[in-house]
Amino acid sequence: MPPGAMTEPRMNVPWLEQQRQRLRPHRRRARAGQQTGLDPSKQSELPSWLAGQETGGTAPARRVVSLSVAVFAALLGFGLVVGANTQPASYALVIFGAQGLFVLSWTVATRPPGVKVVSAVGLLAAAGADLGAASTQHPSLTPLGLVTAAALGAGVVGQLLRGAGRSRVTESLSATVLVVIGVVCLASLIVLSRHLAGTQSIEACLLAAGVAVVVARLTDVLLPAPRTSPQVARGWIGVVLGAMAGTVAAGFAGSYLVGLEPRPTVIAGFVTAMCAIMADLAVSYVQASRELEGEPSALWVARHMQGPLAGFALAAPAVYVLSVLILVRGL
Repeated sequence: MPPGAMTEPRMNVPWLEQQRQRLRPHRRRARAGQQTGLDPSKQSELPSWLAGQETGGTAPARRVVSLSVAVFAALLGFGLVVGANTQPASYALVIFGAQGLFVLSWTVATRPPGVKVVSAVGLLAAAGADLGAASTQHPSLTPLGLVTAAALGAGVVGQLLRGAGRSRVTESLSATVLVVIGVVCLASLIVLSRHLAGTQSIEACLLAAGVAVVVARLTDVLLPAPRTSPQVARGWIGVVLGAMAGTVAAGFAGSYLVGLEPRPTVIAGFVTAMCAIMADLAVSYVQASRELEGEPSALWVARHMQGPLAGFALAAPAVYVLSVLILVRGL
């Protein structure tokens, strides 16, 4: 080419390669972390954390715990079913015992701020609900509603009056609401026992709830897999078998108890069994969440009583509603 001719400027090859490197997608490495095209020295711990969860995040099977919870659920269900055949005043004492265990287990296991206020309000709400359910002239849920409103108001006042700068008031109020609703739900069984054929309805449905929880926990002793979650030592097979066993138990009870029909009793038993199992399973998830967050473990007995108690507490209003809708005529 002649010396004076125009020449095309050459591109800076290293600079062009650098620009291409910057425009490449981000590269992820499971062990080394995440490497970006903008700055290869920046690493992310997310892939390594995910790898750790895949290899070592599975909670160990706790067969002794599952067996102990199954025994406790059987004893609790037996007491609630047998107590329904007594006078309302006597049944109120049985219910109050279950309510006391409910308040104790939840306050000890969750350790909410202002635990004395939460415990006092819960026990007073339990006593007031039982008294109103057993002593009114006509069985009604109205006293339970009034007790619930009064207890929640007392909980708010108690939290505002306690010391320590009223720290974590919202968390404490949430615990108060949960405890109050749980004990009031259990008191609804007293109201139902005063209705005609209400006792038979309690026997059939609570039998389904108790059998469901016991079978689910016993299945976890033998076969805790496949897991509902890697961090929760509960198996789907136990949940399914528990629901089936509870439904069958309700069907048998409906065939022998006077005043009940097998077909609607099977439906009521299935719904009640699912309520009890789901509440028990939800408590297992809550416990696993607290352990993953690094919270100190509570008393072993209180922590593992939560599941069955929550199951029967949720089953109690379900029994009342199902009795009104399909089980007991004229309720």
